[in-house]
Amino acid sequence: QVQLVDSGGGLVQAGASLRLSCAASGQTFSTYRMGWFRQAPGKEREFVAAISRSGSNTYYADSVKGRFTVSRDNAKNTVYLQMNSLKPEDTAVYYCAATSRAVVQTSPGKYDSWGQGTQVTVSS
Repeated sequence: QVQLVDSGGGLVQAGASLRLSCAASGQTFSTYRMGWFRQAPGKEREFVAAISRSGSNTYYADSVKGRFTVSRDNAKNTVYLQMNSLKPEDTAVYYCAATSRAVVQTSPGKYDSWGQGTQVTVSS
């Protein structure tokens, strides 16, 4: 399995931007479809975005569409989540995840490996 390390979270004001990074270990990063999820206190982990192995296809939750952008650099074994126009309701712990399944997945249960999470807090 691939090992994942999330980073880039922080405390920002509403309207600001953050870029999260997820660094993967191993030589097979490009074979994994990647996803970003988030979990707010007292809530279930929810899908945010996903990206295909080549990066040519991306998918977003309706709540972040138009504000967040997922991308990957297979040469650097890294996937990114650019978050713009942040809102207080975006506050959560953000996790990247990897899946070896045949298609991009939006369900947390379909992912094989997870990062440790990075806290994003957006103040109003």
